[in-house]
Amino acid sequence: MNARVDLNTLLPELDHRHLDWLEEEAIFILREVAANFERPALLFSAGKDSCVVLRLAEKAFKTRLTGNDFRGRLPFPLLHVDTGHNFPEVIEFRDRRVAETGERLVVGHIDDSIARGTVRLAQPLESRNGHQTVTLLEAIEAHRFDCLIGGARRDEEKARAKERIFSHRDSFGQWQPKEQRPELWTLFNTRHRPGEHFRSFPISNWTELDVWLYLARENVPLPELYYAHPRPVMRRKGLLVPLTEVTPAAAGEVVETAMVRFRTVGDMTCTCPVESDASNAAEIVAETLGLTVSERGATRMDDRTSEASMERRKKEGYF
Repeated sequence: MNARVDLNTLLPELDHRHLDWLEEEAIFILREVAANFERPALLFSAGKDSCVVLRLAEKAFKTRLTGNDFRGRLPFPLLHVDTGHNFPEVIEFRDRRVAETGERLVVGHIDDSIARGTVRLAQPLESRNGHQTVTLLEAIEAHRFDCLIGGARRDEEKARAKERIFSHRDSFGQWQPKEQRPELWTLFNTRHRPGEHFRSFPISNWTELDVWLYLARENVPLPELYYAHPRPVMRRKGLLVPLTEVTPAAAGEVVETAMVRFRTVGDMTCTCPVESDASNAAEIVAETLGLTVSERGATRMDDRTSEASMERRKKEGYF
């Protein structure tokens, strides 16, 4: 299928009612968070899912003036865990969006955790992705957050499919999947003891296609690396590894320039692009219709270590 088509040409009979329903559900969940918790925060990595959740939060709590212009403030800050190995384009976009929205940004730095000795690296260029758990839990304790709003979706990965929309964490920040209460009739569990907290996932029921349909419809700003661009890469274990200062070419590897885009963004040491010529959200919608592998399965090296790797990290307090 040729991705270079206009969305209206590709799907002339497109019915947005399912997006309207998903949007209404997410806004309801966000308002439930604001009503039931004293110190929530919205996890904002500047990735596509967190950009969608930010837009939903703006619709839930602000007055829309025109397009991407909203008036008012969210009833919670934004929170980002910075690994120090993020793509520069993402950090630049994060800071620009925060300035545009006028929201408060709280940043937890893994470099600070390393300086405190709570994170210890085996070697300087190892992936810091798994170490985010420590910094995240430190930020929760420092700011006394009692609910973190995240952009995880059930279609991404098996462990995330087990999450409730309101997912309990114990006083150690750990997740016990077998102890999560059912959420029948949209009755959410928000009860927690001092020191415990919740994670809330307003777009749990969305798919990657839903996200891109919504991004296209709402014209939500995203970092440019989500769209096709030339980038030096190495082909390694079936993935395209971007050439960066923390992911240099190994001995004998050939560096080539490929036209790629990122389906997800994270630590540079474990996030890979895919070959694509889709240069806007409409073209990505067309491309996504033919995909059979989730974005994490196709682009994240850290999720390929074992089928239980994500669940193990989530039990320890990961996003």
